Amino acid sequence: MALAKILWVDDEIESLQSQKLFLESKGYEVHTLTNGFDAIDYVKENPVDVVLIDETMPGITGLETLAKIKEVSQQIPIVLITKNETENLMNDAIGSQISDYLIKPVNPNQVLLSLKKILDNKRLVAEKTTTAYQQQFRNLFMALNSSPDHNEWMDIYKKLVYWELEMEKSDSPEMQEVLQSQKSEANTEFFKFISRHYASWVKPKSGDGPVMSHTLMQFKVLPHLEKGTPLFFILVDNLRFDQWKAIQPMFAESFRILEEDSFYSILPTATQYCRNAIFAGMLPVDIEKQFTVQWKNDDEQGGKNLHEEEFFRAQLKRLGKGDLKVSYTKVVNNQAGLDLQNNIHNLLGNDLNVIVYNFVDMLSHARTEMEVLKELASDEMSYRSITRSWFEHSPLHQALKKIADKNIKIVLATDHVSVKVKTAYKVVGDKQTTTNLRYKHGRNLNYEPKEVLAFRDPREAGLPVPTVNSSFIFAKEDGFLCYPNNYNYYVNYYRNTFQHGGVSMEEMIVPVIKMQSK
Repeated sequence: MALAKILWVDDEIESLQSQKLFLESKGYEVHTLTNGFDAIDYVKENPVDVVLIDETMPGITGLETLAKIKEVSQQIPIVLITKNETENLMNDAIGSQISDYLIKPVNPNQVLLSLKKILDNKRLVAEKTTTAYQQQFRNLFMALNSSPDHNEWMDIYKKLVYWELEMEKSDSPEMQEVLQSQKSEANTEFFKFISRHYASWVKPKSGDGPVMSHTLMQFKVLPHLEKGTPLFFILVDNLRFDQWKAIQPMFAESFRILEEDSFYSILPTATQYCRNAIFAGMLPVDIEKQFTVQWKNDDEQGGKNLHEEEFFRAQLKRLGKGDLKVSYTKVVNNQAGLDLQNNIHNLLGNDLNVIVYNFVDMLSHARTEMEVLKELASDEMSYRSITRSWFEHSPLHQALKKIADKNIKIVLATDHVSVKVKTAYKVVGDKQTTTNLRYKHGRNLNYEPKEVLAFRDPREAGLPVPTVNSSFIFAKEDGFLCYPNNYNYYVNYYRNTFQHGGVSMEEMIVPVIKMQSK
């Protein structure tokens, strides 16, 4: 597979054949064109990693071509090649955000060095500065205050994640603080939005809601099945949108990313609810009705996610896809990951391969329990960094690289994600009340109504009724729910840990990414 795809535009391209062959011998794929118009059309239609452009060409100059290509894709690195050494031209070129500047005649090693420099340092996210965020701040503020619908909320959250990642590059703590307060204001509004609409989304035959956990397979995964092209549905649990962005460049090396989409996680945003809903294609209240023996409520003994494959095969049958060749692999430890890495080729004969990867969940739970991980993942930035480093060395990454040269499609998603909690809310309940920090259910729950989203009848939220008169409550924004006994100890112990189950953009707006091999 080529290291990268280079487009070289020069009206005298014939005389550069030896250079082209030299780059090809170094593992690059080189496509040549003789004028700027063709180059602009080519970039619109084809993925390109770097463009080399001659400055003086008939018809349209290199700088004009460069400007048009930047309109098509801001990210593409461009190297301007010219005979002209005037300072004005250099200033123009640098002002147009070129990645490099070479003076003719160029020798092959010079071009090679330039490509290495660009590709090794290529930032997939455009370099934006603090000033750009200041300009965007007002637009985000206006978007928040214009009653966004569920699609606009996904957009707002993605923009906030984008800026959060951009801010990592800026060393302005003031701006990071402004962004964090904008994010928490957004979460306050988001909580109100979910409180108003959630019950109507999960009503049977609701037509106006977004794609959610229980409709994910039907609308975002199965439509990508194609005869002769194996589809891999990879569910990495607890993978937030910002963590996806952290590992995206590693996927982009081997796969074309076709769409970065998102869907809404059901409540509670916790494994046993969301993941079972994804695989059963039903809300928990219906899973419990249809699979009485297999469904377990929080307070019941036994594993809560032991029947995903059975639920999934039943869903396929219900959707008229029972005759597909399907595999289901669940990775809960490193050994299972290594087995997947060794057996991945055997999966290519199936129509659909489901891979559930548990690592991120283990990490976030362990983080609360283990002091070492508390140090390692003390904030969102270090949490992303751990995720990046884990994925880079994971058996999952190695397994996918082994089949990247085969014709395959991938849909990558998550079941639920976590949010960093800071604000404690007091809840009083009887002995049967659950221990989760972001949601609780039980009888006689006592709480401050403003601090939670409550469903006195769990069925309104598509949830089973664990015991008579049981209600569900969900923490909002960065809140966590604590009982009065030993209150201060638990508040200090859990503050600033990553938890899930409640209502926040981070937990509910989750990624579903479509890719295919290059």
